[in-house]
Amino acid sequence: MGRYSKNDIIRMVEEEDVEFIRLQFTDIFGMLKNVAITAGQLEKALDNRCMFDGSAIEGFVRVDETDMYLHPDLSTFEIFPWRPQQGKVARLICDVYCLDGTPFEGDPRYVLKKVLKEAEDMGYRFNVGPECEFFLFHMDEEGRPTTTTHEMAGYFDVGPIDLAENVRRDIVLNLEDMGFDIESSHHEIAPGQHEVDFQYESGLKAADNILTFKMAVKTIAKRHGLHATFMPKPKAGVNGSGMHINMSLEDCFGKNLFADDDDERGLSKLGYQFMAGILSHIKSMTILMNPLVNSYKRLIPGYDAPTYIAWSTASNRGQLIRIPSSKGASTRIELRSPDSAMNPYLALAACLAAGLDGIKKQMSPPKAVSRSVYSMTEEELKEQGISQLPETLGEAIEAFEGDVFLQGVLGKHIYTKYLEAKKEEWNEFRSQVTDWEIEEYLYKF
Repeated sequence: MGRYSKNDIIRMVEEEDVEFIRLQFTDIFGMLKNVAITAGQLEKALDNRCMFDGSAIEGFVRVDETDMYLHPDLSTFEIFPWRPQQGKVARLICDVYCLDGTPFEGDPRYVLKKVLKEAEDMGYRFNVGPECEFFLFHMDEEGRPTTTTHEMAGYFDVGPIDLAENVRRDIVLNLEDMGFDIESSHHEIAPGQHEVDFQYESGLKAADNILTFKMAVKTIAKRHGLHATFMPKPKAGVNGSGMHINMSLEDCFGKNLFADDDDERGLSKLGYQFMAGILSHIKSMTILMNPLVNSYKRLIPGYDAPTYIAWSTASNRGQLIRIPSSKGASTRIELRSPDSAMNPYLALAACLAAGLDGIKKQMSPPKAVSRSVYSMTEEELKEQGISQLPETLGEAIEAFEGDVFLQGVLGKHIYTKYLEAKKEEWNEFRSQVTDWEIEEYLYKF
């Protein structure tokens, strides 16, 4: 991704034989949407004159407030490398605007940009390095996804045990063609599970990259006859898919403000304050990090996902937050609870806002927990003040509802619409009778 002018984009579309341009944006749940235009409509789009029906998008506006405009972010122009070489397809990620020319407060990208501006006003730049996990499954004879995989590979296995090695290679090469800096990719713990890690980027670009990554993975997997899913826990009895978020702040000169060589963990006072802010708000933020009923099937003991609110150093991966061993420019904190179903704009906005709140209030984190929290008794947990993350979407809703801090971060529109939708999702789930219940109770009772 580069810095382009309107003329640059018009020239590239003409020289590269681009026929279609997808104007992309997201709903409040991070589901990617787009309006496709032909090259002949490009100048109109670049002049911010492309209109769409906002009432058709989940969580946007009412039927009587339909017309909205898409304002392309020129720096996000990319040509899809997996599409035909004649009549190519490109994309532009857009911000959503109202008819009066003001940013739409229900646009998740706008929420993140507001918090990034607050950080910038305080002298900080937010950097994010996501670790993205997903599953590759077979499709049935009718092309519908299953949860079946023929492979039995595990952590860091290679081909021929890792049957999807070439799929992952194809994903990485296509992403690099789109300007991604891929740090690594490998097979994950569960059969059919994979991980791709990006080089850290600025907060907005990192969120854009996560959406682009998910679209690319699903598209390329389908080309290989597979279904890629970012569902947090598609199969019982194996690890779920997370999206760990590595975070740091830098100043205007690019200096990492979390680094302190004099600290035993290499973390600065500012870094501790940032971490303390996240820890203090994490319960109410959990619904943004883990947005689905299914998300909480991942957050259970025994599957390498955190369940308690605690932090530690690099050696202890069971904590909510850990400080990786990398020092200097690579110093960061790693939040391990988020999963791949999150809306990256809202999740990163909440993380940054909470961290800034910790800095503004000069918060101090609780003591680090050096041993496994799962080996502690209830009494030991209580003595150290270690509480649990919400265990269900219902508990996450309770923590989120009425939280004044997150209302301020998200804005009234998204906060209200998001809460309404999640309550509806939880109530619908609670009304279901599952196969487990039938097998467990039908005969007995």
